[in-house]
Amino acid sequence: MSEMLEKARKYEFIQGQQIKEEERPAFHITPYVGWMNDPNGFSYYKGEYHLFYQYNPYSTHWDSMHWGHVVSKDLLHWNYVPTALAPDEDYDKFGCFSGSAIELEDGRQLLMYTSVNQEKLEDGTVRDIQTQAVAVGDGKDYEKYDKNPVLTAKDLPKGASKVDFRDPKIWKGNDGNFYCVIGSRPADGSGQILLYRSKNGFEWEFVSILAKNQNRYGKMWECPDFFALKDKHVLICSPQDMKARKYEFHNGHNSVYFLGDYDANRCRFSKEQPHTLDYGMDFYAPQTTELPDGRRIMIAWMKSWDACVIPNSQDWQGMMTFPRELEIKENRIWQNPVKELENYHQNPCCYEHAEIEGETVLAGVEGRTIDLTVTLEDGENTIFSIKLAADSEYETSYIYNKETRLLEIDRTYCGVTKDVVCVRKFRIEDPAGLKKMRFILDYHSIELFINDGQQTATTAICTPLNAKDIYFFSDKKMTMSVEKHDIIM
Repeated sequence: MSEMLEKARKYEFIQGQQIKEEERPAFHITPYVGWMNDPNGFSYYKGEYHLFYQYNPYSTHWDSMHWGHVVSKDLLHWNYVPTALAPDEDYDKFGCFSGSAIELEDGRQLLMYTSVNQEKLEDGTVRDIQTQAVAVGDGKDYEKYDKNPVLTAKDLPKGASKVDFRDPKIWKGNDGNFYCVIGSRPADGSGQILLYRSKNGFEWEFVSILAKNQNRYGKMWECPDFFALKDKHVLICSPQDMKARKYEFHNGHNSVYFLGDYDANRCRFSKEQPHTLDYGMDFYAPQTTELPDGRRIMIAWMKSWDACVIPNSQDWQGMMTFPRELEIKENRIWQNPVKELENYHQNPCCYEHAEIEGETVLAGVEGRTIDLTVTLEDGENTIFSIKLAADSEYETSYIYNKETRLLEIDRTYCGVTKDVVCVRKFRIEDPAGLKKMRFILDYHSIELFINDGQQTATTAICTPLNAKDIYFFSDKKMTMSVEKHDIIM
């Protein structure tokens, strides 16, 4: 073990123990200590779910990228494992950036990640150089390959940048080979996704340009993921510097998906139009894995690069979304919380056909770690809204206009003290409008699943934990059904 890795492990163990359990979310992943961004290496290995993450143990700001590590047996209880990777080699001394994990035939776990070094140009300026490296281990300790990096500038197609060449996502093909997709920037300055192949996970060759951006959807495409789902293939990526298009792609740095058909013989992907993956304010760099039961599960970074809602005064910064199961329906990806959540439901409180007009409180419907489903029924109303994590001072509101089919999220009064985006508005896809809202509330976040998962919206909040009231509002008489469960870990 290198001195740098040993230092990180000792530091996180001592400092992480100082963070009280009640200062963290109840069931969302946070870094052991310090900073967290992209999920990495999401996988099932040796009977446990593994999730690695971009990690700076020494500060609540991005810097000196390590790989943090957590494991779980149920996707809700996550245990910290010592730091997996540190930037301790010449080829990665400026960071072990994002990547993925897979099990090798000999039972070891292979980590593939972007290794970052720097070079000095003739004019004296310095720039990053990104290559790909691998490490192997047993689920706790990992050793970097002695022939790293395994992919360098010589493996790039003509015109591709060696500065923006990152985030390998690996899988095993039906032909027995390993494959990975990597984000790249071509000569036109936009984004593209490259496909590579390997017989053993260590020696790689360029295969094809799987997808091209051609300056249509933002710039550099980060954190690609590629997999089969139902009768389609799915390409997920996170475009940087993307302009909003009416009610789509509002985040600047977005996460989008393309459905399409994949010709495995020619290694060609025919993609359809892009779609927003999440309509909230805090969702980026998602990564998926396939579970032994065949479900495709996704986790994303629940934060924005440009907005910091959670105060930097605390000892951790950054969260992951709750794990979501993906399905394809009506030629779209639908998302829902993993079914394992239901094992932790307690204290049910249900109302059938409750009548509301004006602002209404329902006895027993409150809380900050809850699973809340609201089904909208009959009514002559135009406006319906819900205030969550509320009291006389704080609230996060969801306001729906039936005539326009627009849903507005407003966290202006959630406790934010910085100049960050607090309002987001988007259109409900279903022509019939908003019928069902399922909210997963944890202490520092609200994840909304609309119309049984047809759309989602993820929002971080920084509201004091004693603000736990829920208010319903309708401008005219209407009925709704409500089902609330406390989530008790």
